[in-house]
Amino acid sequence: TPYTYTLRNTGPDDVYIKIHYCGVCHSDLHQIKNDLGMSNYPMVPGHEVVGEVLEVGSNVTRFKVGEIVGVGLLVGCCKSCRACDSEIEQYCNKKIWSYNDVYTDGKITQGGFAESTVVEQKFVVKIPEGLAPEQVAPLLCAGVTVYSPLSHFGLKTPGLRGGILGLGGVGHMGVKVAKALGHHVTVISSSDKKKKEALEDLGADNYLVSSDTVGMQEAADSLDYIIDTVPVGHPLEPYLSLLKIDGKLILMGVINTPLQFVTPMVMLGRKSITGSFVGSVKETEEMLEFWKEKGLTSMIEIVTMDYINKAFERLEKNDVRYRFVVDVKGSKFEE
Repeated sequence: TPYTYTLRNTGPDDVYIKIHYCGVCHSDLHQIKNDLGMSNYPMVPGHEVVGEVLEVGSNVTRFKVGEIVGVGLLVGCCKSCRACDSEIEQYCNKKIWSYNDVYTDGKITQGGFAESTVVEQKFVVKIPEGLAPEQVAPLLCAGVTVYSPLSHFGLKTPGLRGGILGLGGVGHMGVKVAKALGHHVTVISSSDKKKKEALEDLGADNYLVSSDTVGMQEAADSLDYIIDTVPVGHPLEPYLSLLKIDGKLILMGVINTPLQFVTPMVMLGRKSITGSFVGSVKETEEMLEFWKEKGLTSMIEIVTMDYINKAFERLEKNDVRYRFVVDVKGSKFEE
């Protein structure tokens, strides 16, 4: 429902942004439904923000009025811990979320389903010229979420064999990024419903249905990594068996119930179960340049703000190909 709140004044290090587009992420759904038990209301979700700079503070040097810029999941960090010193601020224990959090001034942070926002320049990203703003929105969370672990774990070498488990917003980005890196990509899903689109629309090389025992056995020991995007509890053992020696299962889905596996599944192939969380500002800018260089596009459905409740209903049913993007600029806000 419509909600009005006041933004802080633009401080010396701040960028005041008129929001044009904002992606809709599965973690927005977790937050609005309080799946993680930490939601505070009223809440304005949205953390894949693309907009135009309207004003910059006196210390801001990287951005100027009129530029199109992006803002992701973070708007604050401590700036002095190991993570911050290493420019991986997404792992700072005092990071501040772009919404449903408390800012340094004690005010509640509010997200991108809004007309405008004020963000410290450190957390604003440059968008390369030539990238369509509505296309960029999903990259600011889903895109960098996939790019970051592939980069960090040394999985950018052409010729690797990768698996993408789950073909939602993050999964579709996984296929796009992995293919652009020159990988052989297998999509793993619970049914064959998305087979045609995985192979034909997204260009995956192979499609596995997890309940197909024969197919899963034939694919054993064949993958260098699996990006696991499934956001609900699921067994890990069937997927661990697909990994080669030293293969990595990289967890991406936000799941609030324990996952299980038996240790020999990991020990008998020196396999790793690891996780990765969004990406840094630096990685986001690197990923955007990669996206432009490779000429990639996201598959999105653009909606206006009055459709947002319906969009969340459809997202919950996995009825979107593959990411909703809200046209904030083109939406009518009730006075």
